[in-house]
Amino acid sequence: MSRTERDVSRVFVALTGALVNGEDVVELLTTLTGECARLLDVASAGLLLADQRGVLHVMAASSERTRELEVFQLQREEGPCRDSYLAGAAISVPDLAAETDRWPQFAPHALAAGFASVHALPMRLRELKLGTLNLFGTSVGDLNPEDVSLGQAFADVASVALVQDRTSIDHTSINTQLQRALTSRVVLEQAKGVLAQRGGLEMHEAFVVLRRYARDHNLRLTDLATSVVARQVPGRLLLKHARTRTTSRT
Repeated sequence: MSRTERDVSRVFVALTGALVNGEDVVELLTTLTGECARLLDVASAGLLLADQRGVLHVMAASSERTRELEVFQLQREEGPCRDSYLAGAAISVPDLAAETDRWPQFAPHALAAGFASVHALPMRLRELKLGTLNLFGTSVGDLNPEDVSLGQAFADVASVALVQDRTSIDHTSINTQLQRALTSRVVLEQAKGVLAQRGGLEMHEAFVVLRRYARDHNLRLTDLATSVVARQVPGRLLLKHARTRTTSRT
């Protein structure tokens, strides 16, 4: 088994273990996008999730730059990731510069952000469309078939993570779970904002502080974020913990 195959096996074992153990869905999907970016021939990954009205929201991203681009795409209501969700099919864009007529707002913005290609993969549960997993590259070119298959496998794991406690499709129950996941993401963004403001941090730095504290104290990420927003856990406590961890490593 090659190193890449071992890495893929390790990641899927970890993800399935997290599913079995009921890990926080925001934490799991954030990990999943990070592993996508690491294992596939892409620079970063983002995950869009639809609410019960079919409106897409950013659920997870491997970088703040990707999250901002996904938000821009949704605000302008154009782009390959949105189109992939609407069509329920994969969309490959090997050269964004050639697609400015197709997406006159998204394509130039993505290029300015440093991306040159995008590959959007559908998330679904049978006939129900859940969202998309989106892979952003900084160079022009298609993904090879093996990477496309692996990316779709990641999208399928994300779909299962969102509806893991249902053995049959119950649209009402699934919509409730999806809305709960989206609400968790909103709370996480609010907690990042609290830490960023208090600690003078960038949003991605605030997320690292939040995630580190949750992991070091065996807390669910969403639960911790909720406590930070409600001021039940002071932001200064998390910032102090992050500084202590940094100091202990130097």
